[in-house]
Amino acid sequence: MPFGFYIIMAAQFFSALADNALLIVAIAALRDMQAPTEYEPLLKTFFTVSYVALAAFVGPFADSMPKGRVMLISNTIKIFGCALMFFHVHPLLAYAVVGLGAAAYSPAKYGILTEYLPHRLLVVANGWIEGLTVGAIILGVVIGGTLIRPGVTDQLLALEIPFVDSPAEVAIVVIAVLYLIAAAFNLYVPHTGVPDKPLRKNPFFLIHEFKYCLALLWRDPLGQISLAVTTLFWGAGATLQFIVIKWADTALGMGLTQSSMLQGAVAIGVAAGAILAARMITLRTSVKVIPLGIAMGLIVLAMNFVHNTYLAVALLILIGALSGFFVVPMNALLQHRGHILMGAGHSIAVQNFNENLSILVMTGLYFLMVRADLSIYWVVSLFGLFVSGLMILIRRRHFANQRRHDDVQYLDDSGH
Repeated sequence: MPFGFYIIMAAQFFSALADNALLIVAIAALRDMQAPTEYEPLLKTFFTVSYVALAAFVGPFADSMPKGRVMLISNTIKIFGCALMFFHVHPLLAYAVVGLGAAAYSPAKYGILTEYLPHRLLVVANGWIEGLTVGAIILGVVIGGTLIRPGVTDQLLALEIPFVDSPAEVAIVVIAVLYLIAAAFNLYVPHTGVPDKPLRKNPFFLIHEFKYCLALLWRDPLGQISLAVTTLFWGAGATLQFIVIKWADTALGMGLTQSSMLQGAVAIGVAAGAILAARMITLRTSVKVIPLGIAMGLIVLAMNFVHNTYLAVALLILIGALSGFFVVPMNALLQHRGHILMGAGHSIAVQNFNENLSILVMTGLYFLMVRADLSIYWVVSLFGLFVSGLMILIRRRHFANQRRHDDVQYLDDSGH
């Protein structure tokens, strides 16, 4: 990999690290406010709404200037959202501003991969980016869980940082430093040499263009399969974050700090699966991993019978490994098809729209189930069956497409 790739990864890592640490701190802030329990999954809803609402605009914005500059601007918006929480703005609103920055950041961080690297390296690059993102989730959750522990915040308060008077403010300052480190790496993201596309000023044209790109990717035989898989994966992954917290409380008697660290087990599995996929899977063999999505949903059902911490960790690592192994090749295939059909920024914006709409729908359904006081064991069962059922339908659709025309044969099958 060229050196600039590692600069891109470092910028992404620290930005994602701060996002995930801030989520745990925001959950703790809601609990300190004695907000209703169902507000916690709404944090993810407020974070992702910008991905859906602004999907028609963030893609053209990402393609209108060098991707490194887009990442720097977007990271600055995240810092502003973090600062809002420091000044005691409601956590839902502050995290929504962070989500606005993330929505603009995403087309640049993924789009630059297809501009900067040859297609044969896309699976490897996605293995790296997913592995590091998962590493950021693990460390971010651990950092967030650590920052809300009274003993740690008391020690940080003893440093007498100016204008910092409470444990919550200490936590937010630490997270802001992580965003600043990401911004420093953004300054050195390489220019790919791909010509910038002028940003159209007419919003109706941008919406029409986005609708065209959306339809184009869903009509493409390989694009629709990879888009369906990644859409389901990100919706399921976001919901699983909150399911694990609730399940750990009910089945294992863990508080927020412990259960947030338990999420790291899923993330470790995803990282392992992503690394294996990067070593073993090429673009042409990417569609062969779809059955692992079916298996993942069925294995989730085993959570209903686990009441031991060690078994819980092993099970969550397995679930994460299966999901990481099948989503990395699907991401690479989707980026490849999108780059060919419509350009990097537009393609990632379409992908983000679908994936985050899935997050909104699935976390919204989880919110309704929590509000209805449905047992967490019923939630786990419905979640696992839903994921497996949809993956079976996606697999059947792929076979039907292949019977009409074998598009897989044209994909790159060279070694990495």
